[in-house]
Amino acid sequence: MPIGTSRRTLTCVLAATAALLPALVATSPAAAYFPAACPAVGAVSQHFHSGHNGVDIAADYGSPIYAVGDGVVTISGFEPGYGQWIRIQHPDGTISEYGHMYDRYVFEGDHVVAGQEIAPVGSEGNSSGPHLHLRIWDDPSASHGIDPEPYLAERGVTLPCVPGTGPQPAPLVYPAESGRVVSARSADGRLEVFAAGANGVHHAWQAEANGAWSAWESLGGPGGAELAIGPNKDGRLELFAINGNVFQHRYQLSASGGWSGWEEFGGGGKDIAVGANADGRLEVFASGPVGVFHKYQSAPNSGWSEWESAGGGPANSRLEMEKAPDGRLEVFALNGDVFQHLFQTAVSGGWSQWEAFGGGGRDLTVDHNQDGRLEVFASGPVGVFHKYQNSPTTWSEWEPTGGPADSQLTSERSADGRVEVFAINGGVAQHLWQTGVNAPYGQWESFGGGGTEITAAVNLDGRIEVFGTSGAGVYHKWQTGFASWSEWIWLNNTAGPPIN
Repeated sequence: MPIGTSRRTLTCVLAATAALLPALVATSPAAAYFPAACPAVGAVSQHFHSGHNGVDIAADYGSPIYAVGDGVVTISGFEPGYGQWIRIQHPDGTISEYGHMYDRYVFEGDHVVAGQEIAPVGSEGNSSGPHLHLRIWDDPSASHGIDPEPYLAERGVTLPCVPGTGPQPAPLVYPAESGRVVSARSADGRLEVFAAGANGVHHAWQAEANGAWSAWESLGGPGGAELAIGPNKDGRLELFAINGNVFQHRYQLSASGGWSGWEEFGGGGKDIAVGANADGRLEVFASGPVGVFHKYQSAPNSGWSEWESAGGGPANSRLEMEKAPDGRLEVFALNGDVFQHLFQTAVSGGWSQWEAFGGGGRDLTVDHNQDGRLEVFASGPVGVFHKYQNSPTTWSEWEPTGGPADSQLTSERSADGRVEVFAINGGVAQHLWQTGVNAPYGQWESFGGGGTEITAAVNLDGRIEVFGTSGAGVYHKWQTGFASWSEWIWLNNTAGPPIN
């Protein structure tokens, strides 16, 4: 796959953000996690890395700052480089720290609760614009804190977030893209990637969160398979593989741990998709020559139902799943003649009838806007089209975007919540992205040379990582910052399986 790097410049609230580095991220203590509250409204303007001890949330001057959890104020004062600042000790032994405010509403010895307003956003000290600098410590004697984003995510808050008066609900678990190459994060934040070659499935993983990759490992299993991956409620990833003759699955034996062997899951078919219900139960859809079938866990982390017809659906279709803002799963199915979808009629509940969604095409990808509205992209002989929700129950018409004809598609969301779409065919790889949160899209840009399949995932620190396949092997490319990308390279200098 020839090299082809694109760069773009974004307008930021603060001065240009330093490039993110794939640094080791420390983890918080193993104590029971308290439910957290959103610290402030605003986009993350600088993430945690080795040169930045905390996370910056760009916000309007004077907007409220909230305590992320219950605790006792141990410091409330002024420091020349930090401006007004506050430190809160939480019951699990961790410490949250807030800096650059222009005033303080709580003082040493005060007891605070999650979601309590403690200060207004300012720009005092060493600051180039109004923002909250949030630090998290698991050891007050340490010289460097831990990453606030996974710390908050473990407690139910993902950035950017919506402030409230108390703890926020746990974030929705969105389905990962399915295909011949798939990637998802283990419970400890490390990305894992699986690629299906002619001789079976191959596997590589990050040795550390946001870090370098292992060599490829051959797992056997179905050759030339379509893959899907999803997280069990207890954090264990589960991998599904289908070809025309067989359907098998394997799963982690513990969260972030080793894997089982392959086990039978059903007969052969065309494609699969998996998603987690709001109650944590995985649900799998598979297409074949007579339509679409599904199978679901009877309880979280538990056994499976028998296969049931999904009431029809396009034969031999490409499948993807997404999740509505209220937690209901939605399935999209596309073949060369027709595009249809169906959706849960209640959270973790039953399913609607199939509904017409558009004409036929080559491939599809589905993602969600920052405001929760779903957005669908589909490729065909004249390029890529998209369709998006105007409301929870209504959709726009199909609109052309340009892009590579008859391409394989994937999408992911940038750290500030903008959807980014990637497309690859035999001649070229391109991408386009939203020009703002919940906003229209820019123009397609070259992303690399041609290939056969593409998928994207997000590192623990928010950087998108893209995997592209070809007859030579599997390449990857990752964000080195909000506006820059690495070159296409092998994982760990090894090609991995060829995928034609």
